[in-house]
Amino acid sequence: MSGVHPSAVIEEGAVIGDGCVIGPFCVVGPEVVLAAGVTLKSHVVVTGDTHIGAGTTVFAFAVLGEVPQDLKFSGEKTTLRIGARNRIREHVTVNTGTAAGGGVTQIGDDCLLMAGCHVAHDAQIGDRVIVVNNSAVAGHCVVEDDVIIGGLCGIHQWVRIGQGAIIGALSMVTADVVPHGLVMGQRGELEGLNLVGLKRRGVARGDITALRAAFMTLKEGEGTIHDRAERLQSETDSEYVRQMVSFILGDSDRGLLTPR
Repeated sequence: MSGVHPSAVIEEGAVIGDGCVIGPFCVVGPEVVLAAGVTLKSHVVVTGDTHIGAGTTVFAFAVLGEVPQDLKFSGEKTTLRIGARNRIREHVTVNTGTAAGGGVTQIGDDCLLMAGCHVAHDAQIGDRVIVVNNSAVAGHCVVEDDVIIGGLCGIHQWVRIGQGAIIGALSMVTADVVPHGLVMGQRGELEGLNLVGLKRRGVARGDITALRAAFMTLKEGEGTIHDRAERLQSETDSEYVRQMVSFILGDSDRGLLTPR
């Protein structure tokens, strides 16, 4: 059974899963699908072709699935897909995709989007990502699993943030961040590794040591950072170093933040 407050508006065509709770003054559009156990606290708007996964809770005044804030958008059919067990706090906005960007904005499972965050069109957010208050992830960004984005940050469009990276508060990130990187500063700079995050996730000491050595090679070795990464690729047996190297050598629209 689902619990729908009498003041909520559920438009014809919406699919409401078992155990959903839809609070006062919420609006759910005709193409919306809410999986089992979704909670919309109050004054939440979910519109567009939007699917929300099981057990997700959305707090007051969030707006999910509205059209992109992109002047090139001309009303084409695009979607928003949000995974399971997410916590989406007050005043968060997440837009659908654009045809030019693949048409889908995606958020994984077990994420926490704190109050006032924005996730723009075509962004791809992984699992267990935390976006702290009033930060914005611009269009076409890729944020991999286990990333933390501090408060009042701006992530430039097309930027990739690798798995396990952490972005310090008040940072503007204009280039890609390697997996497990630590970024700080008004114009974000790659200061080191997210050692606290690695330890919290139980990464083996040997892998952390290998990552630290790899980071120093990337920082101080001969040649370009791509040259250094290619050398590491042939020398390492650490899965974590290989992940970092693969990220560096992958396609990028923004270039990389390089170690200071």
